[in-house]
Amino acid sequence: MKSTEEIKLQIIDAGRRAVEQLIKVAKEDIIKPDPEDDLAADRLKNAAATKKLAIFDAFEILNRIESEKEALSLGNTNTKLDSKQGFAERRSK
Repeated sequence: MKSTEEIKLQIIDAGRRAVEQLIKVAKEDIIKPDPEDDLAADRLKNAAATKKLAIFDAFEILNRIESEKEALSLGNTNTKLDSKQGFAERRSK
């Protein structure tokens, strides 16, 4: 069975791949170069809202990835500290 740390690292990797996909969505053109394609205003508005959501989601995922990576690195350093310290002493730093 995988450890919690291994699972978190897999989730972090999946999050990075999700961000890459969201970037692709954000980079797509709203208006295609086809002059015959007559887009209604509501479709343009929905496309713009989708791009905004993709960008905000990507930033939210990246922020969470960074906080989880920091928590993992802090968790690793805590296990290497002096084992004579109690829980409260280790957590107070």
